[in-house]
Amino acid sequence: MAVGKRIYLKRHMPDKEVMMQFKNIPASNTCDVMGRNAAMNPRIRLVSQPKEQMAVGPALTVKARGGDNLALHAALNIAQEGDFLVVSNEEDDTRSLMGEIMMAYLRYDRKVAGIVIDGPIRDIDEIGKWDFPVYCTGTTPGGPYKEGPGEVNVPVSCGGVSVNPGDIILADPDGVIVIPRKDAPQILEDAKKFQAADESKLAAAKNGTAKREWVEKTLAAKEFEIIDDVYEP
Repeated sequence: MAVGKRIYLKRHMPDKEVMMQFKNIPASNTCDVMGRNAAMNPRIRLVSQPKEQMAVGPALTVKARGGDNLALHAALNIAQEGDFLVVSNEEDDTRSLMGEIMMAYLRYDRKVAGIVIDGPIRDIDEIGKWDFPVYCTGTTPGGPYKEGPGEVNVPVSCGGVSVNPGDIILADPDGVIVIPRKDAPQILEDAKKFQAADESKLAAAKNGTAKREWVEKTLAAKEFEIIDDVYEP
């Protein structure tokens, strides 16, 4: 087997009904019930203008050599409607992995849910206006190589988070989180409860009934010193 040059055509897919319910929950709430340990690094940010705040889809993973998009082109050929492409790139930031032509193919022909790239893109003057979720680290006019190696539908690391093929990608203006496919049903139930509690806290913050006693208790437990005086250097 050509390790490093593999393209898997199949992957385990998440339950679609479960997956789509995450669109009703902010990524921050879902991340919080996962130990606050599922969010991609904020260097990966939204650079387009999707009309819908939330985007969700099963991960189609691409393990690219830094600055090389041959494996990404292979993924374009097998992408299915609703997929969310997740592209590792060895954290390279010197070359764009794609621009308007490839992005238009994903948006209009393959009809994917969005794309996350741990690296730059180009043609931001057009892509930046699109109603299509594009997350990346920035822009550069420098183009990619097309030599490989690379792999498709294998585990990758993107934005410091592990992503397996078929994991659920949930993205909103705050950023991108990864929901493990097998754990998704339980995470969904926990996130629903958390969101309900969060909405109650927001209402209390607005109407003056917020309970803040926990702050003093936590400070005391952590042995903070409260000094009723000014600091003297």
